[in-house]
Amino acid sequence: MPIRDLVKNRLLYLDGAMGTMLQAAGLQPGENPDIWSITHPDTIRALHRAYFDAGCNIASTNTFGCTAYKLAGTGYSAGDVASAGVGRVKEAAAQSGGTQPKFVALDIGPTGQLLQPLGDLPFEDAVAMYYETIAAGAAAGADMVLIETMSDSYELKAAVLAARESCDLPIFATVTVGANGRLLTGGDVHTVVALLEGLRVDALGLNCSLGPQKMLPLLKELRGIASTPIIITPNAGLPREGEGGGAVYDTEPYEFAAVMREVARQGARVLGGCCGTTPAHMRAVIEATSGLCPLPVQEKGLSVVSSYGRAVTIGGAPVWIGERINPTGKPRLKQALRQDDMDYVLQQGIAQAQAGAHILDVNCGLPGIDEATTLVKAMAGLQSVLDTPLQLDSADVNALALAMRCYNGKPMVNSVNGKAESMRAVFPLVQKYGGLVVALTLDETGIPETIEGRLKIAETIITTAAEYGIKKKDIIIDPLTMTVSAGQKNALITLDALRLIKERLRVNTILGVSNVSFGLPARDSVNAAFFAMALYAGLSAAIINPNNPRMMETCYAASALLNHDPQCGGLIKYFGDPANMFATQQADTPPAGTAQKAPAPVIQPILPGARTAPADTDMQKQLQDAIVKGLKTQAGQLALAAMAGRDALEIINGALIPALNYVGEGFEKGSLFLPQLLMSAEAAKSAFAVLREGVQGQEGESAGEVVIATVKGDVHDIGKNIVKAMLESYRFHVTDLGKDVPPEQVAHAANRTGTRLVGLSALMTTTVTGMRDTIALLKEKAPQCRVVVGGAVLTEAYAREIGADFYAPDAMAAVRYAQQVYGKERARAVKTQNGGLPTL
Repeated sequence: MPIRDLVKNRLLYLDGAMGTMLQAAGLQPGENPDIWSITHPDTIRALHRAYFDAGCNIASTNTFGCTAYKLAGTGYSAGDVASAGVGRVKEAAAQSGGTQPKFVALDIGPTGQLLQPLGDLPFEDAVAMYYETIAAGAAAGADMVLIETMSDSYELKAAVLAARESCDLPIFATVTVGANGRLLTGGDVHTVVALLEGLRVDALGLNCSLGPQKMLPLLKELRGIASTPIIITPNAGLPREGEGGGAVYDTEPYEFAAVMREVARQGARVLGGCCGTTPAHMRAVIEATSGLCPLPVQEKGLSVVSSYGRAVTIGGAPVWIGERINPTGKPRLKQALRQDDMDYVLQQGIAQAQAGAHILDVNCGLPGIDEATTLVKAMAGLQSVLDTPLQLDSADVNALALAMRCYNGKPMVNSVNGKAESMRAVFPLVQKYGGLVVALTLDETGIPETIEGRLKIAETIITTAAEYGIKKKDIIIDPLTMTVSAGQKNALITLDALRLIKERLRVNTILGVSNVSFGLPARDSVNAAFFAMALYAGLSAAIINPNNPRMMETCYAASALLNHDPQCGGLIKYFGDPANMFATQQADTPPAGTAQKAPAPVIQPILPGARTAPADTDMQKQLQDAIVKGLKTQAGQLALAAMAGRDALEIINGALIPALNYVGEGFEKGSLFLPQLLMSAEAAKSAFAVLREGVQGQEGESAGEVVIATVKGDVHDIGKNIVKAMLESYRFHVTDLGKDVPPEQVAHAANRTGTRLVGLSALMTTTVTGMRDTIALLKEKAPQCRVVVGGAVLTEAYAREIGADFYAPDAMAAVRYAQQVYGKERARAVKTQNGGLPTL
């Protein structure tokens, strides 16, 4: 039976850890483990057979690091290693006894780099690297693709697309999260499920980082939202250093199996092990779960839109979609799009998110511009500073295709209609890239004047979408708002069509509310009244102006009246905010006789539930806000303006450092995430580049010297590069030695630079020995240095065991320790200068 069918009907068992087993088999620090499939075929074959003999159904190839990037310098191509890896598993399956079905999983791990805009690796380059590996593995006879240990949703998407474009094999995908339940880049299980189910993977779940007991609460979350079989492959507890060096995991097979039995009882379909798990662990799991009847895989029917860090479910409380990034009737936005003024576009997005929009519409359709390029640029810019999901809005199918491909998450797509040509063009994009598609009730005959006519088109769209594998949950019907000034019954027809579509088709609905009032006076009043009526008729989502107080008042009041606002909490909070009580709507066009270029709005920090506050004219406060929001260009411009009549060092201490502290504290508390952290760091560096000349020769030009490196044998740059970016934003001078750095080189650099602090990173269990050796050499050759370490395989206790002075679980912890080492507490001391920033 094909594995796609098996996973829906029974428990399946993955193998355990490859790295742990290779270390036990003699893998030396610094050796590339993936090429062992070629250089040590007997050893690799025996490891796979041990897992099959234990009763596992699926053995993953020894290709976790099989990309051109990680294999550079080995003399082997990704194709060579992938083919050899598949061959070893197939040989082991043939030699193994047992009657269980056996499958070869082509194992795909992270590249070790962050993708743009957070890092240097372009998205399409990541897709191409994975494509090379997966195509070779599929050609060699792999039965499925296993994408694992992903900590960045964007890289996860690149790997899934590469798999879909290079073969038709089943795709299983797992991510690794921290103790806070989030990916490195800020996503959670809700955003991961939205992305992976949108991309139509065959099974999804969690692996690595956590032991089985800590995965149970996350499994419960997954079970509540996933309509896809769930995979759980935990570590064998937390690591410690063994007698011979390297990571040792102390959870015994019987302990591991006891928890995994509960994992199976709570809904996981695919059980396996990650770091520290051996064939004995998997044999115990199989014995402990033998005879269990797996819980059925249930379709949850959730309509979800997501970004990298936030998922929005449509179908409960009404969802507000900000309409302001659409050039229709907005001359200032048209000007910005034509002049490639992306800062203005980002400011519009930030203002709407602050005002309460759940999703932002992004439309860049203007004559005379390259819409596809502009849409992708605007989308990428918004996703770099906001975690608000986006609605990609274009009549250009090519623009939609490019934007959907590059979007980090599961977008809303506007739109498709009942014309056969439209459905043939748009539905394949939704099928491939995932998305919640807005469906307009018009066809080749135009917009029906009757309620029944719009209902019939909606039925046709839903039926045709099903032919592409697109479920009703991924369609949201727009019965079309027609202006009342063109027909007195237009509003009633729309409302009745909305109600009928909702009741008969059981599908979510959406409207562009403001269309109803074109050509009428008192448009705000008309829009608000129509909006309230539509909500009562069953409207699921509305495209509105969230900066319009009248519309937002209607939103909160209607939500309370329709029982979508428990204890009226949102209503009370909104009307209790003075900034909302006295808000006024800004006109789309300036008064007659004034210049067309309106001043850029002041950016306020986004906090949970924050609103737009009155403008603060103090230049340093504006600079703080630009850094908090990660507006790199604006930060540089404001830094230049702030220098007029001010000392550069005063601006650094009074604006840059407080802003970075604010973001850093938000990151530490879990209210802000890695993308915001890195974008703020980039904005601070942009401002500091302008201010640099003003501080030459002044005390405090550098906060201190730090040497950082990824240790010998490890090519993962992610953690090290994040720490580097944050240290530099706090004005530390960083000597970055790169990846796969021998201990001698680290010690030499420490003495050459005179640093008091060295930072070391390692991601793989097979390279922690290199970290221990580097620390030992530093203690001998550079005793003046403190050593801070970090990486997914480390814990605080483990860091102490290998001789580190400090364990940094994240980049901000490394910055705080650097400040402590160099005695630079200035950042906290000036936190409240020049107005400070609000407390998170």
